[in-house]
Amino acid sequence: MLEGAYSCFVDTLCWRSSGLSFNDDSNAGPYHKTNIYSVANLGNAAGVMSSDAGAGMSFLRVVSRYLSDPNVIVHEYGHALTYHEKGWVEQTRTGAWWEPVANFVADTFMTSPFCADARKKHNVQEGRTIIDLRKVLGDSHQVLVDGSQGSGNYYQSWPFLAYLTYNPDGYPGLGKTALRDMFRKHNGRNETPLHVLERVATPTKVQTIVGRYWARMAYVDIGHKQAKKMFDDNPVTTSNLDGSGGMYMVKSARAPRYLGANIIPLTGSGAISVKVTSSAGFTATLAIRAQSGTVRYVDLPNGAAEATLEASEAASLVVANTPAALLDYDPFNISGEAGRGLTYQVQLTGATPAN
Repeated sequence: MLEGAYSCFVDTLCWRSSGLSFNDDSNAGPYHKTNIYSVANLGNAAGVMSSDAGAGMSFLRVVSRYLSDPNVIVHEYGHALTYHEKGWVEQTRTGAWWEPVANFVADTFMTSPFCADARKKHNVQEGRTIIDLRKVLGDSHQVLVDGSQGSGNYYQSWPFLAYLTYNPDGYPGLGKTALRDMFRKHNGRNETPLHVLERVATPTKVQTIVGRYWARMAYVDIGHKQAKKMFDDNPVTTSNLDGSGGMYMVKSARAPRYLGANIIPLTGSGAISVKVTSSAGFTATLAIRAQSGTVRYVDLPNGAAEATLEASEAASLVVANTPAALLDYDPFNISGEAGRGLTYQVQLTGATPAN
């Protein structure tokens, strides 16, 4: 599995080799093996990535019974790959993002067409996705990457990285090398990964990218086939609004925080109109899914739009908290504006919230 993960992420996706020392600024070598230690116990952990600062090499310790589990061993190797990319090391505001990266590495190796040749070459069967839709969708109002202990989402938030990689909207700068470039273009001055993403994806704003990511997550239409099928088989919905008679207000407990969102399934057909109002910055989109499974997206410039729904179509209103300027937030210490929910109202004609 590890040889296959190396083949996919280093040879196919062009990440820096885990065989190169962290202390070596060139890519010419010498190259070294990565050590993996089988251990009896790691307390509450199944695996741990550590590093030898003198050698500039990562190494893994994995509890013996998890050596054959890609959810563990490829996850930990994802940390090793992140370490050897160097850009996020000892940067406080990237800290919580290491876990979604590691889960993205594990899930991508097991499920993605990008890794299909590597899996075949190393005799590894396609695995099952580790996406947790109940957390990602059920708590979509949380900060996009939230490192809060116990209630946070940082282990589960990796689908955002999958969206950047599959790039179903064709944004410039995104695609197979997007995450790698988010390591390499970090300025080394404790900026957030989102500030790096803004440079990687220029001229597209991160607020636009996040707004469309959440719109696509209404029906898990991010390019991840297994995740989409999981949603189609067992949809996850939540109740986000209070009100009646066409006027609704977001529930205070569900108000989306920094770059989080509300996904609001609608009931209705024919001509509908939507108007979202707030004193703070937001991105609103209608996601409309045809019976065939294809989804079209209607932007709400200035919070308002109209659409016509066929009787066989399903629709969701998606409202994301996207302030005009990105915040210098630490996911392990969310406070201030980052932790403040977006208060907004919705006026609906021809449709009502389904739940």
